[in-house]
Amino acid sequence: MTRRVVITGGGSGIGLTIARRYLDEGAKVAICDNDPDLVKTVSKYYKVAISFCADVSDSNQMVAFHQHIMDEFGGVDIMYANAGVGGPAGSVDIIDHQEWKRCVEVNLFGAFHSASWASRIMKLQKTGCIIFTSSVSGLFGVPNRSPYVAAKWGIVGLTKSMAMELGDYGVRVNAICPGAVSGPRMEKVLSIESDASGLTQDELRKVYSEGTAMRSFVSEDDVADMAVFLASDKASMITGQAIAVDGYTERTV
Repeated sequence: MTRRVVITGGGSGIGLTIARRYLDEGAKVAICDNDPDLVKTVSKYYKVAISFCADVSDSNQMVAFHQHIMDEFGGVDIMYANAGVGGPAGSVDIIDHQEWKRCVEVNLFGAFHSASWASRIMKLQKTGCIIFTSSVSGLFGVPNRSPYVAAKWGIVGLTKSMAMELGDYGVRVNAICPGAVSGPRMEKVLSIESDASGLTQDELRKVYSEGTAMRSFVSEDDVADMAVFLASDKASMITGQAIAVDGYTERTV
């Protein structure tokens, strides 16, 4: 049976890398992204069944995306709630309230929208797999990153709660907690953290890499490897887990 895969934040980075993996396996893939240019690029260069422009924090836009999936796929086998933003940097006493709120809306509420929808479908199917992108920041505290950290910790709690709710229906729920992932998004994070901490981006890059046992950033493919495994039959008894793909973080910035 051809698997039906839905990925939020699938226009670039980790999400697009995972989409390519499933396309190579012959799966039917639907992605959404809030960047219309990325959506157009995916539509042009990749054989995704659905490429949709939507902001995951907007419930109306997500309802439209989910309905389109049902019209085309009739269900979903793998839901990968990946969309997220780095959010602002700064200490809690000075950080802007609206920026704090926006970060949590995208990272946590956005994940909830798709997971809630997928769980309803999967309960009826009595099968399915939901995977969230959390972060190693969902396992540790990180100074000057409170909205991002709070949202990513929230995803871990959501993962564990949903796993308990859905186990009787044969549905598994897990979270992947990437460390510092090489790429444009991480470069933006280094920029905002440099402004907040006073350290240079090169100094921060060294802190991140040397703060892991493997002394290295991870790649998008490293995260995709775990995503594909968790959705496979080989992971049939893995649920409710927050699994770090980070080279083992020994300390945070």
